[in-house]
Amino acid sequence: MPKQDLSRAPDARRVAAEGMGLRRLILIAGALAIAAVVAVVLFQVLSRGGVSLMEWTTIGLSTVLSAWVGYGFMSASAGFVATLASRAAAAAVSLDGPITSRTAILLPTYNEDPGLILAAAQAIGEDLRQMGLAALYDVFILSDTRDEQVARAEVAGLLRLRLRLDGGPQAYYRRRAANSDRKAGNIGDWVETYGGGYDFMLVLDADSLMSGETIAALTRTMEQEPGLGLAQTVPTIINAETPFARLQQFASRLYGPMFARGQAWWSGSEGNYWGHNAMIRVRAFAESAGLPHLSGPKPFGGHIMSHDFIEAALLRRRGWAVRTLPELGGSYEETPPTLLDTALRDRRWCQGNLQHGRVLAAAGLHWVSRLHLVCGILAYLAPALWLALVVCGAIIWPGQHVSLRSAEFAEVVGLFVFTLALLVAPKTMALLLAMVSRRTRSSFGGAWQLLLGFVIESIASILTTPVMMVMQSVAVAEVLAGRDSGWSVQRREGSELTGRDAWRAHRGHVVLGVGGAIGALLVSKYFLIWASPIFLSLALSALLSLHTSRQKVGSFLRRRGLFQIPEDENPPPVLERSLALRRAYADEAPIRRQIEAMFREPTPVYQPATSRAWVSQAATPRLQPVMTW
Repeated sequence: MPKQDLSRAPDARRVAAEGMGLRRLILIAGALAIAAVVAVVLFQVLSRGGVSLMEWTTIGLSTVLSAWVGYGFMSASAGFVATLASRAAAAAVSLDGPITSRTAILLPTYNEDPGLILAAAQAIGEDLRQMGLAALYDVFILSDTRDEQVARAEVAGLLRLRLRLDGGPQAYYRRRAANSDRKAGNIGDWVETYGGGYDFMLVLDADSLMSGETIAALTRTMEQEPGLGLAQTVPTIINAETPFARLQQFASRLYGPMFARGQAWWSGSEGNYWGHNAMIRVRAFAESAGLPHLSGPKPFGGHIMSHDFIEAALLRRRGWAVRTLPELGGSYEETPPTLLDTALRDRRWCQGNLQHGRVLAAAGLHWVSRLHLVCGILAYLAPALWLALVVCGAIIWPGQHVSLRSAEFAEVVGLFVFTLALLVAPKTMALLLAMVSRRTRSSFGGAWQLLLGFVIESIASILTTPVMMVMQSVAVAEVLAGRDSGWSVQRREGSELTGRDAWRAHRGHVVLGVGGAIGALLVSKYFLIWASPIFLSLALSALLSLHTSRQKVGSFLRRRGLFQIPEDENPPPVLERSLALRRAYADEAPIRRQIEAMFREPTPVYQPATSRAWVSQAATPRLQPVMTW
């Protein structure tokens, strides 16, 4: 698996033309047209008496952000139309037939709860065995764990997993002596050591799960398309317990499939990779995706943190197709339980995505691969740009003297409504897709439950997005200042926040929200109204973070069927089995602690009693335990 030279384009196999040119033209032209409308209208409003530097900055920021919003709107609209067309079209191509390839199922782990990974591995293995496919798949638990106690639990669990999967799939464990290059290095080490024995590898995450049927469909897809290097599924979020996680789960399940279908519609063979729940052709990955280290110090130098986008781009650079398969279900993942856990994960992703700026100019990349990288960068730069736009608006607004009945005021209001409609339209389209299908409505708990969930999720999004925007902006500033994020363990099922924790994390946001609202009122009551969602979100951030972390509230919402998703009402067998195994593992925790304690002490010794009176009373000596602990 050679390290790739980013300065030289390699020889590449030819990828068949798919007629994506018109689709991509529609996407880009639509986004640019939306940006142009915003730029022209804003220029007309601000150009009275000349345009100052700050006003030019406002126009520039608004244009860039409008293009970003327009891109999302156009891609979502494509997903809406494509979904309607797929429902009206004939059934998809059959993926039945024998499987002849060998596939490795990889579960990388770093100081994670072993019960989480072992339950998924066993549930997946049993699902494949029931389908008669166990002999074609092997499971590899690839550990980068540094905690010795967790590592011992991994090994003990692996031995038990082998006994439980007697008859296949085979289960293997490897723990690296040094966890160089993090997850990418972990996968790369496996490819160089064991990859030659397999045609494909299914890369999962510590909280991933996938049904045997989906795994088989992915394998057949790879077999039927020899030029396919990577097939990415669209995971469904599951097992959400806190209100925050249930909101994320509901939104992902309702909106996610349409967004993914839209991206697949215009990406074609130049798709993207999200780092897990994807099947990869091992030979293609080995020859294409060896990641070099970037020159210079961290956070922009060193190993590439957000490796998945780059690996997809390098696969396509070598001539391998990378596709997203939104129509394929049975793929699952989990989400952080609280807003603060999400912010911690985003901090790491922010650094990795900004680092992609060093790879944008790599030789031989397809322009759509570069577009994916730009979008990943903008995903974290955009919040900072929005905040900058608010600041610019506060500075230039007092000098505009826009009266309530003036033409400029109508244009400003129209521009605000236009932007708001672009932001709301994608979610509304996804809701319409769910409402027009009786089966889908029912799986979300019925029309009224679905509508209520949609309304509450929209309000919650308005309240939480600004504080997330501020935290992401701080993360961008930290990265630009040279601060490295490190490699922290992702909390999957953390404890609830305390009031002290929430206040400590959000006190700066609360002060900023209250102070900003007072300052905005001093500027103009209209400016305060325009920016009120931001100030309200910041002022309430501690309360929002605290109460959306409550598992009791999450359990109440589940019992009432609010934010229900299809997997809640009708969980697939692999999910039910995984949850049962996780509960059993958790119930065994006291026994495991006793065993751990026993191994830390000398081994118990049993000695026979030697009392003469005792011997005279019994023909057969009884053993009395003399324990050394």
